[in-house]
Amino acid sequence: MSSKEEFKISKTLSYVLRHRPDEIGIILDENGYVGVDELIHQFNAYSQIKLTLEKLKQVVANNDKQRFAFSTDGSMIRASQGHSIQVDLGYEAQTPPEFLYHGTAASNLPSIRKSGLAKRSRHHVHLSPDVDTAKNVGARHGVPVVLPIKALEMHQDGKVFYKSANGVWLTDEVPVDYIILPQ
Repeated sequence: MSSKEEFKISKTLSYVLRHRPDEIGIILDENGYVGVDELIHQFNAYSQIKLTLEKLKQVVANNDKQRFAFSTDGSMIRASQGHSIQVDLGYEAQTPPEFLYHGTAASNLPSIRKSGLAKRSRHHVHLSPDVDTAKNVGARHGVPVVLPIKALEMHQDGKVFYKSANGVWLTDEVPVDYIILPQ
């Protein structure tokens, strides 16, 4: 499979497994899973690219952000986080490290200074465990800015954190007081 084909499959999977499963006629269960066979069948009916189990496994294995996860028996698949539709990913609350990082575009700083970080249409605010990952996230939206987040302090003040299967930290919001903003 070419890297171009792999990229297109990954983008389509992200879209349908996180936002619009109805677009290809699949229904996710309450935990965001869909049967692998059903996904492949419906994907092939929808797309000009033909998906096979081997290609699906390759996309999941090669995805640098580990956006997708198979069920333990391999019969189902879901997106790891980033849903705009209601799913229960079953993550348990965890104690975060002292600092986590949020990558954003410099153009978003005025809003963040005023209101902090909000989940908007997603289920959670996404935070990275390291600066490099956050910088890559921010670069997707413009000139990147990495904001250190006082995660442990937030947690000690009663805010809940979850860690997704691919290492992304999730929380409902980040008030301004917990963000180290550039001068």
